[in-house]
Amino acid sequence: EVQLVESGGGTVHPGGSLRLSCAASGFTFTDYGMRWVRQSTGKGLEWVSSITADGSITTYAESVAGRFTISRDNANHTLYLQLNSLKIEDTGMYFCQRGTYRGQGTQVTVSS
Repeated sequence: EVQLVESGGGTVHPGGSLRLSCAASGFTFTDYGMRWVRQSTGKGLEWVSSITADGSITTYAESVAGRFTISRDNANHTLYLQLNSLKIEDTGMYFCQRGTYRGQGTQVTVSS
C-alpha cells in the first residue's frame, strides 16, 4: 500500500522558513518522480515543484522559484521541500504526491 506522510508545517511570519518532509513507503521510492502540491482555502490544487526519480532535475512553479527548494533522500525514502522567504500567499495545505497518490498534507500558515 502506498503511503505518503507529510510533516513539518507550522505558523511563521512573512519572511520565515519551514522545511517540509514526506515519508514514503509501500513502493520503490527510487523508481518515481515526486512532486509537491498545495491547496489554499477556496482554491484548487496548485502544483508547486517536481523532482525526478534520481533527483537530478527539479522544476518549480513561477510563484515559488528562487524561494523553495525540493530535494529527496532516496536512501531514506523521504522527500523534502525547503520553504524560504515565505509570503502570506504561500499559506495552504501542502501535499506530496506520486501520480494520483497523495498524503494527508501538512498545514503552512504565514501570518503577520
